[in-house]
Amino acid sequence: MNTQSNEINQTQVHSYDWAEGFKKSLPVAMGYLPAGIAFGVLAQVAGIPVWATIMLSAVLYAGAAQYACLPMLSAGLPIGSIATNIAAINLRHVFYGMPLLQYLPKNKIAKTYCLFALTDETFSVMTSLPNESRQALILPVSLFNQGWWVLASAIGVLIGSALSDLVPHLDFALVCLFAILAYEQFQSIKRYFPIVIAVIALVIASFFTSNWLLLVAITICMLMILVRGFWVQHSVQGGSNE
Repeated sequence: MNTQSNEINQTQVHSYDWAEGFKKSLPVAMGYLPAGIAFGVLAQVAGIPVWATIMLSAVLYAGAAQYACLPMLSAGLPIGSIATNIAAINLRHVFYGMPLLQYLPKNKIAKTYCLFALTDETFSVMTSLPNESRQALILPVSLFNQGWWVLASAIGVLIGSALSDLVPHLDFALVCLFAILAYEQFQSIKRYFPIVIAVIALVIASFFTSNWLLLVAITICMLMILVRGFWVQHSVQGGSNE
């Protein structure tokens, strides 16, 4: 029984397309390198040790949350408070895993890592790929993407604040990268509904809060998606009854 399980796991490992995964990670690297370097520079300016900066990119690995936790770490806030804020920022990642569950590796360690490493950019790359190639690429793309981020963070913290003076606003590269990947994803699937509900949710959320804008907007998006799902299901059932 164990021999059979080992053979299945080996087949799963050998089925990964590492060369193609590296190619798919290159567009992400173009954004991760400047944004990660900017994070490293800001961490160095904030007085975060080199080892702690690299550990944040390796263990936390969440661009926006990493930027947000720097002032909290500098201010010496309790770990519980920092963890709560990071959890709120990263809550959206819970929903990223749902469309990709069937493509996750069978190996438990690899599956856990892919769920951990499912960032905005990795999700965008994976959902723009054909269904038949996702399982072979999800682990390589996840590993290469995090590798670029950790490498960039290490470079940034070693370079120090000199680069920030020469090239200001490097962190905006992460926003640009996500916008480009979102556009490429739209070109692939040609669906307007996600864009429409995202804009509506953002406008509605902006009337209620500014500190929790992302969390409230995501909640509104979820409600609108559920309402649309029930409406479509009801319409299909109504048509079948007729």
